[in-house]
Amino acid sequence: MSNASLVIANWKMNGNRALTRTMSEVLRDNQADFNGVKVVICPPFTLLAEMAGHIYYDEIALGAQNVSEHESGAHTGEISVAMLQELGVEYVLLGHSERRAEQQESDQVVAAKAAAVTQAGLTAVVCVGEDKSQREADKTWSVIKAQLENSLASLSAKQMARVVVAYEPVWAIGTGETASPAQAQEVHAKIRGWLVENYQQVGAKVPLLYGGSVKANNAESLFSEADINGGLIGGASLKGDEFSAICRAAKG
Repeated sequence: MSNASLVIANWKMNGNRALTRTMSEVLRDNQADFNGVKVVICPPFTLLAEMAGHIYYDEIALGAQNVSEHESGAHTGEISVAMLQELGVEYVLLGHSERRAEQQESDQVVAAKAAAVTQAGLTAVVCVGEDKSQREADKTWSVIKAQLENSLASLSAKQMARVVVAYEPVWAIGTGETASPAQAQEVHAKIRGWLVENYQQVGAKVPLLYGGSVKANNAESLFSEADINGGLIGGASLKGDEFSAICRAAKG
């Protein structure tokens, strides 16, 4: 059984003020069931302050779905690390496959953002993963290794202590398809090996999350794998009971 202890909700471009209230209530009511599991909610920027107010006294952390690599200045529409800190944000998702595809976010941009986030003392959740054609061409590991090297290699050991790596096979996101526990573990084991090779003891402690159509009915089998330390949850994180069940599964 792995030490599955981190579950992150990525609401993507979904949710409203009512959901921040109902979700915080459901999690509060069920918190005893997943005591010891770190739970993070990443709502859209417009709901961060609202969510922060609801979870202020709970053991629930606040996360953002993106951030600018720039400290401040003439960057219309962007949000800085300092702005997120002011709202109580602790975690920031970086390099999600949807941003890589829709905003053409490169590994180099992800690296700059990871540097800014970790330098400020926040935790960077760096997403990696292959698409269907890459998997079918047997390029899964070469794609992910390149993403790791280009997104993380410039970080110091001290900064790496503030990194989470999320493996999200692009072909399994929102499709209903899920990597089998064995498929996910195979990739996670290689990621762990790379982290240990490059960051030794620090690399051995970096939480590795699986993301890709994780639901209440498959979470336990995924989280039981040796190198899967929790999940990055998309659609299922919008449903209170379903998300609570996933958090419960992470307790092991």
